[in-house]
Amino acid sequence: MRRRAVVTIAALLTACATPPAAVVEPNANLFAQGIPPVPAALVREVERYTDFRGHAFVDWHPTRREMLVAHRAAGGATVQLHRLGAPMAAPEPLTTGAEPVTSGSYEPRTGRYVVFERSIGGDEAAQLYRLDLDAGRTVTLLTEPDFRHARGPWLHGSAQLVLSAVPLDRTAQSGTRAQVSTTLWLLDPLRPQGKRKLVELPGSGWFPQSVSRDDRQLALTRYRSATDQEVWLLDLASGQARQVLPLAGAPRASHFAEQFRGDGSGLFVVSDRVGEFRELTLFDFATRAYMRITGHVPWDVSSSLPSEDEQRIVVQTNEDGSDRLRLFDGRTLAELRTPTLPAGNVGTTRWHKARTSELAFSVNSARGPSQLYTLDASTGTVEQWTRAQAAPGIDTERFADQRIVRWPSFDGRSVSGLLSMPPARFTGKRPVLINIHGGPEAQATVGFLGRSQFYIQELGVAMIQPNVRGSRGYGKTFLSLDNGRLREDSVKDIGALLDWIAQQPDLDASRVVVAGGSYGGYMSLAVAATYPERIAGAIDVVGISHFVTFLESTESYRRDLRRVEYGDERDPAMREFLHRISPLTNADRIRKPLFVVQGKNDPRVPVGEAEQIVAKVRANGTPVWYLRADNEGHGFVRKENADYQFYATVMFLRRVLNL
Repeated sequence: MRRRAVVTIAALLTACATPPAAVVEPNANLFAQGIPPVPAALVREVERYTDFRGHAFVDWHPTRREMLVAHRAAGGATVQLHRLGAPMAAPEPLTTGAEPVTSGSYEPRTGRYVVFERSIGGDEAAQLYRLDLDAGRTVTLLTEPDFRHARGPWLHGSAQLVLSAVPLDRTAQSGTRAQVSTTLWLLDPLRPQGKRKLVELPGSGWFPQSVSRDDRQLALTRYRSATDQEVWLLDLASGQARQVLPLAGAPRASHFAEQFRGDGSGLFVVSDRVGEFRELTLFDFATRAYMRITGHVPWDVSSSLPSEDEQRIVVQTNEDGSDRLRLFDGRTLAELRTPTLPAGNVGTTRWHKARTSELAFSVNSARGPSQLYTLDASTGTVEQWTRAQAAPGIDTERFADQRIVRWPSFDGRSVSGLLSMPPARFTGKRPVLINIHGGPEAQATVGFLGRSQFYIQELGVAMIQPNVRGSRGYGKTFLSLDNGRLREDSVKDIGALLDWIAQQPDLDASRVVVAGGSYGGYMSLAVAATYPERIAGAIDVVGISHFVTFLESTESYRRDLRRVEYGDERDPAMREFLHRISPLTNADRIRKPLFVVQGKNDPRVPVGEAEQIVAKVRANGTPVWYLRADNEGHGFVRKENADYQFYATVMFLRRVLNL
């Protein structure tokens, strides 16, 4: 028998010539089971679609006109922090290593060092580090590895920041915790051993948002559920915390703390207390009254940020799956005319501390991943700072915008999604990939599709990204329509989408694959079990296979928050319901090929969720491909792992869709 040649990915990409029979084996951190060998020819075919590289805004330097950005350099495996010294300058690497670094901030007075977060192997147990910006680039660990940390706001009068810490299950004697608390600390990154404990609060849904200008108060958001949040104030001297919103006797609603008014008289708050959508308000501490600022906008406010001199406020509104930037007068709170901005979905925004009229913002569009710009709000001038990068031979300008489509669901409610159609050279009815977002309180938004463009541009597959009930951005009623015992109604939304596909003259209802990550992974499994005769296959990436085992094994700091969404498994009636609707319970109905992808270190959806569904579906005689990464968590972030997942996904789609 002829022996097959085997090469590594690195060797393949550097070799001058490759034997025709060569295949690419998974790297040492990948476990691949049931997946056919990946032909080297496939790697060459798709590699142009594996190297899109954008730039995410991280922070402004406090005194200089330069940015801190997150970017994966050419040839790099992970995203790292870079310094961007001027518009269109070459980014200067600041952090290195096998673990990605995507967030951080300059020391706020002189920018002499950077504080950043990093976790190991996808475990999400983030630790804080200080990076000294001297010649040595010294990195110092600031936190204790037995806790999961998050960086909060800096004080205004000194280089101290608020730090939150939540204990991990691995440090508990039983390996899990019945109760979790959040401890807030005040930390000087130059003297971490002298950090001061501010307060210990019950639960894990506490998020430090902003510090008053006099450094006396800290505004906190307490996240109880997707539709229920509170605003608290913490006295930084005494450690006393008190709830401010919602007001006593008022109904529960969303309340997100934003920035303090400069004179300390009030706090900007995003709330849906008076309607379906979240609007920006100014809450006055003395009168305990709200002033509505964006009540005229019939969409959710995503965020707001006043400039340092409070002359202007930038507000982002989520309008039918696309974030828009709006400017308001910081004194009168009236909306201003917003200058013309580059087309696309606006991401992070940040005012410069010293150049108070200069706003940095990112734009993500169908034709490129995140690119950075600045707006001079006093003149309306827009300047580009970065250009998205793609492999030679890829013209991203030919990538078409997603189109919003809507369909009636089982109860007559309208559900929407984003449709991406292949180029006109693909004739006849096109196969469909339904790609469902996670959360479930997330949202499919317009923007760059990355590797998925290969399916559209080269395989001729139409892709639909549905926003089923439970998705954010469409009002608080819609957001709650999948809670608890309503869970299967979101699956019925996909059943209605399958009906809609069957009515479209250019879509092939006999060739549909459903896919998703996290909660979207659960949805793909649930659709595979509920509508097995209507799909050709399913792809589950880090998805929930059984709600009871998930709730019992997810990290304790997430458990109570998830119980509000899915139901409390400790209640016998709810436990029986969750068991009954879980894909694992109904695995005998999953009869079409299944591809499962999982990170071994995932703290959100533990690896057992993947391995139990793989074993049970396979035992029923259904073909199952399984890919596990031992150095990843809730999704693959290392390029070499994401590349192999992509190769396998292309093969899976070709096989089940007869491409």
